[in-house]
Amino acid sequence: MLTDTTSDVLRSLERDGIAVIQNFLTTNQLEGMQTAFDARLRHVHWNDIDGYEKERFRHVIEDVLTLDQGFVDAALHPLVKETLREYVGERYQLVEAKGWRSLPTRRNFHGWHGDAWYDQTNLNFIPREVKLAVYLTDVQSGFFEYVRESHQKQVPHPVPDRQLRNIPASMIVQVKGPAGTGFLFDTSGIHRQAVPILEARSAVFYNYHDPSVSLQKEDVDYYRYHPLLLNAAFLGNLSDEDCKILGFGDQRNYFHAFSRRQKYPRLQRVLETLLDATVACNSLRERAKARLTRVLGSARLVG
Repeated sequence: MLTDTTSDVLRSLERDGIAVIQNFLTTNQLEGMQTAFDARLRHVHWNDIDGYEKERFRHVIEDVLTLDQGFVDAALHPLVKETLREYVGERYQLVEAKGWRSLPTRRNFHGWHGDAWYDQTNLNFIPREVKLAVYLTDVQSGFFEYVRESHQKQVPHPVPDRQLRNIPASMIVQVKGPAGTGFLFDTSGIHRQAVPILEARSAVFYNYHDPSVSLQKEDVDYYRYHPLLLNAAFLGNLSDEDCKILGFGDQRNYFHAFSRRQKYPRLQRVLETLLDATVACNSLRERAKARLTRVLGSARLVG
């Protein structure tokens, strides 16, 4: 499954639905990405703190293209661009770039499935979507698994374990490897994160498809495929093709003044009240400190 040329990657992707790319990142790229990613994992995203979104078994980091140059370079890797141009088509774009740290657990919380993303009521074919995954930590448990040759054969949906009991082990690709391992896969194929997860696993997933394809209602309501958030510091020397892939000027999936529904409104109100009280107390303390400083200063002058 290890590949390193465009023809090899494309052949593997067409045949198996997945292609593992060796030597995908340089040492410097990987180290920069790991440092920036780990910095975001120190805190939950809150008020003026950039951090992660808390899920039960994952700490999710949105918009990784803002973190480090390496994340942008990986998304626009020549091997990735050449492969996707052939496999998805000339109109493909990068529509999502996010990552997460999967926490140790024996719970099968991310079972077998194909990725549902397009409006299945509108199309009578399966549009091609490909994800690029990059491990930021060594992975020997909680690794990615993919059922070989299952892509482009069924409408994406959750797949119960019992339906795969009779599949030969040779038909399941297990992507284990060191930090920096990269792989491309057709998201219509059956895949999952294996269990148990014995140690925390960090990975980044880039999502590419034709943005003209109608999205399913759930993703429209959530504004999942919003225009990418980018960091100007990392956008030097982009080609016209790179700008197209990143969606420069494309407003098809832009919603003006979008406001996402809060997941935990009561908890947020409590935390906002506590934050207001803390800010007020800090303000009073600073004012009292300044007043005391003025009084002591006047006393020294009089003395």
